[in-house]
Amino acid sequence: MKNTSHINPLENEAIYIFREVAAQFEKPVLLFSGGKDSITLVRLAQKAFWPAKIPFPLMHIDTGHNFPETIAFRDKLVKELGVELIVRNVQDAIDQGKVKEESGKYSSRNSLQTTTLLDAIEEFKFDACIGGARRDEEKARAKERIFSVRDDFGQWDEKNQRPELFDMLNGQIELGQNVRVFPISNWTELDVWSYIEKEEIEIPSIYFAHKRKIFLRDGLIWSHSDYVYQEDNEEVLERMVRFRTVGDMSCTAAVFSDAADIASVVQEIRDSSISERGARIDDKRSEAAMEKRKQQGYF
Repeated sequence: MKNTSHINPLENEAIYIFREVAAQFEKPVLLFSGGKDSITLVRLAQKAFWPAKIPFPLMHIDTGHNFPETIAFRDKLVKELGVELIVRNVQDAIDQGKVKEESGKYSSRNSLQTTTLLDAIEEFKFDACIGGARRDEEKARAKERIFSVRDDFGQWDEKNQRPELFDMLNGQIELGQNVRVFPISNWTELDVWSYIEKEEIEIPSIYFAHKRKIFLRDGLIWSHSDYVYQEDNEEVLERMVRFRTVGDMSCTAAVFSDAADIASVVQEIRDSSISERGARIDDKRSEAAMEKRKQQGYF
């Protein structure tokens, strides 16, 4: 294992943030996708409140188009930890006419999560939603704070951000507002993987190389699935792939890989010249795709 001494200060900072959330907010929730970043958040929350249980629920905004391996892992982890899991479904918002299902070549339910998330925040009156955004993930992230305020419509104003001096975190909010909290906002993808390796954290098998049916489009590796639009002339192949990021199946591309364990994944990321977001198909819609979604209330 490479030197991971820099991980300790990052872990300490994240634990401090979790404890500040518990101290400053009445109804926090941890947004959980079953991906490596939210799994890392769960481990950090465990450490922050040990030997007590995590003192807030986990919430998954389920698109209905998730990787089966991720959902199976989610349910297994929640059972082992004995924590509350709240699931709210995008399909319900579609059925109620609140959002419209996309169609065509690049259709995805990823952006449709926003309405379901905002409805869930209102339903449970959550005042702090803890997410796994990192500093290297996407350039809009650099404009956010650790405590990132959303207005009473769930929207984010990137031009009106509070200063965060040193480690002073201001959780004061007005009636109707809520805060998105990012305990690992100073981490990189490599930091997360190094922490997973150091802590020996179990993660879904989808992150490791495995044979999978895929097809190629626009230089990306797409999953062959009923959830993913595919042209008749796009050939189905079976190849060794893994996923660097896990989201809706229709917007998450794979990478060719032989990395079958955590040490191999860490080395692969060290050697990679392509960012993790290069495998997020929905980010390619426009340069400001993520920022626009965040302004509307996205994670």
